[in-house]
Amino acid sequence: MKEYDLICIGTGSGMSIVQAMINENPKLRVAVIDKDEPGGICLTKGCIPSKILLYPAELVRTIQKAPEFGIKVDLKSVNFKTVMDRMRNLINKDINMIRQGLSHSPNIDYFHASAEFVSPYVLKVDEKKIKAKMIILCTGSKPAIPPIKGINNVSFQTSDSVLEMDQLPPSIGIVGGGYIAAEFGHFFSAMGSKVTVIGRNPRFLPQEEPEVSALAKRKLKEHLTLLTNHEVLELSNASSGKKRIIARNRTTGDRIEVDADEIVIAVGRSPNTDILNPEKGGIATDERGWIKVDEHLETSKPNVWALGDANGKYQFKHVANYEAMVVYYNAVLKTPLKVNYFPVPHAVFTYPEVASVGLKESEATAKYGEDNIFIGFQKYEDTAKGEAMGVKEYFVKVILEKESNKILGAHIIGPYASVLIQEIINLMYTPEKSAEPMIESMHIHPALNEVVQRAFTSLMTTEQYHHFLKHNYEFDIG
Repeated sequence: MKEYDLICIGTGSGMSIVQAMINENPKLRVAVIDKDEPGGICLTKGCIPSKILLYPAELVRTIQKAPEFGIKVDLKSVNFKTVMDRMRNLINKDINMIRQGLSHSPNIDYFHASAEFVSPYVLKVDEKKIKAKMIILCTGSKPAIPPIKGINNVSFQTSDSVLEMDQLPPSIGIVGGGYIAAEFGHFFSAMGSKVTVIGRNPRFLPQEEPEVSALAKRKLKEHLTLLTNHEVLELSNASSGKKRIIARNRTTGDRIEVDADEIVIAVGRSPNTDILNPEKGGIATDERGWIKVDEHLETSKPNVWALGDANGKYQFKHVANYEAMVVYYNAVLKTPLKVNYFPVPHAVFTYPEVASVGLKESEATAKYGEDNIFIGFQKYEDTAKGEAMGVKEYFVKVILEKESNKILGAHIIGPYASVLIQEIINLMYTPEKSAEPMIESMHIHPALNEVVQRAFTSLMTTEQYHHFLKHNYEFDIG
């Protein structure tokens, strides 16, 4: 049995720890194991390939909007295979570079295979047993497959497998109403497919603020069919040669049938621990299979650490990078550092774009009290740049503590939301988390980021805010 100084399962964010340790100790012996292509979920199957695809989708929507500005254009066609090939070529360059680095490092034995625990600190890989006193588990995740009747009798796609598609199906049914469904619904509809999204939750993008969810649903419905509050009961093959989704309205009980050329299951991600057999390594998991960790990201077995999707906390690459730093401090530098997830930002690259950081209004109200928070709100269209862009109804919402002016949360829906919110995120990482620098600093005029500053100078009580929403927006936010 070969013994290593470190075993790292996964080639995503954990590799920053591996590289730092090798730089400090040129004699370090490391086993790096990954059953998938190297680079981690983000590069190979997640955020990077999907965002490469979503940029052409954004261009399509921009071109379609051009006539509003007196620009006559004809969008003759979209070459779906070219879009897909470009994505694969770009990520394969990075994958191949990482593979070369792993294969030629004198410190690393790289195993392109599955790994499983056989006992504490001992793993089996390629029919060999290896061990180490320190193990980092960056095992990622896989698409969750719900127990829908007939699902084993119908071929379907997941967020992983769609990346291998070469032909655009004329129609697609997407099961799910969260981030993945929102992004792929936008993509496939922009490419020219007739898309139907079916979500179980009464709200689309239920993790977002209710008014953000409602506006996102209304805007995206201009390009596809979007059904919320519908439980998918069964999948089957239709006599027309298409595939059939049978769903039921969870309120009325009414059933619908959706026939499509392809089905995409997009209900979230699930752990890979069924392959890992962590229980044989003395490593505890929760009821769903995510690896349990303490506030230092150490598992139930000393000096075995889990980060990224493996621990099921937040499935974002930027969180995994942060967790890698925490593990490095605790496991390598022996400098105790507790993980602190506030604030965790995220963005949804659908149409319109959505971004969020910190507390939602309901969370802020529960923690600080309704009378102790202010809501700031500003529409894009009420700024010079927003008016020039011809955008309607999109907005920035911020939540502040009244007494201290501390930023508690922010939520943006509209063009460049993921870019605009960064100005707020940076302030939330300062000791005071104060809104004062935002309010007092010069903002270029007329630039779109004025909408962010003005949200901080347009403060209301929660009662005033909801009165404003009721009289300015025509949708039910629940």
